[in-house]
Amino acid sequence: MKSERMEWIDAMRGFTMILVVAYHVSIQGFGEVEKASSALPLLVLLRMPLFFFISGFLSYKPDMNWTNGRLGMMIWKKVKIQVLPTIVFLLISLIMRYKYLGDGIEYAITSPTKAGYWFTWVLLQMFVIYYVFSYFESKMKHKSWIPITILWVVALAAYAILYMPSWFTFPKPNVSSWLNITSFIQTMRYFHFFILGNIVHRYWQRWQQLIDSRWFFPLLVVIVVMCCIDIFKWHSMKFQWTNLPRTTVMYGLLLICFMTFRHYKDTFSHATRIGRALSYIGVRTLDIYLIHFLLLPNLKMVGDFINVNKHNFVIDVTESVVVALLVIGFCIIISNILRVSPLFKKYLFGRK
Repeated sequence: MKSERMEWIDAMRGFTMILVVAYHVSIQGFGEVEKASSALPLLVLLRMPLFFFISGFLSYKPDMNWTNGRLGMMIWKKVKIQVLPTIVFLLISLIMRYKYLGDGIEYAITSPTKAGYWFTWVLLQMFVIYYVFSYFESKMKHKSWIPITILWVVALAAYAILYMPSWFTFPKPNVSSWLNITSFIQTMRYFHFFILGNIVHRYWQRWQQLIDSRWFFPLLVVIVVMCCIDIFKWHSMKFQWTNLPRTTVMYGLLLICFMTFRHYKDTFSHATRIGRALSYIGVRTLDIYLIHFLLLPNLKMVGDFINVNKHNFVIDVTESVVVALLVIGFCIIISNILRVSPLFKKYLFGRK
């Protein structure tokens, strides 16, 4: 399964990276308003849940020997790869955006999204939590599905707390809250997708039986369509239940995407051009994510046109994706130039 998994999973990760850049092109480059766009609402529901799902899927290492030394080594490896590069490119981005660097740093510290550079920091938190969990799980005498399921339920409960405050008496965090400063509020929002990906990989044979059944995919599509209609049209869910169809769509869309890439795994293998291209983007996700904020275009007239005129899904997606591909292309060029230096290659992109 290893070679098969790596090819189509990397292609799917590349596809997800395109969605991430396309979203940022639309919001920051075009200045689109999400409510006026026909593409942004769906990008929001799919891109980050799928990204964390893939990360969780790849995090499962069945043969890992979790010793004290190995735990520390794994955590330190993630810290080196994700913290220093993020700080470097965040500072460059702030220098480019703000007249006074101090203002930008203050905003980045207090914002849970860190001026866009929250993803690597949040992913590091997820890996640390999962590695510590795996360490203690490995010490259990009897292997069971119960611990990882409990972790997923806890992660899902943490997510629910964000959207059901009157049930859980969870106040909205203020600007100086540690949840914002550490971006842990973002970890709470997405960690359950990470754990779901891990569970799918752990019990791959059983999941394959489920997704290969005749009824699962059609049922999933019907549920997603009905929930999308409720989100964008009916608004039948009220009060605490408002977020239920939205969460269902996020889970449904990522599973549909996952099943589609697996079904067409030969198309997304290294034997095809599209497979090689997506896989290349997939293995360069860190480079692209760090650099692309520096290259986003300033085309506010595009957003003005979309915001004022009746939107069209095909045009909306096409213009965002086309510009995103151009941005990704330049990101890869810059990355390849920087990688000429072994020092930059190691400390900016975590590669030896």
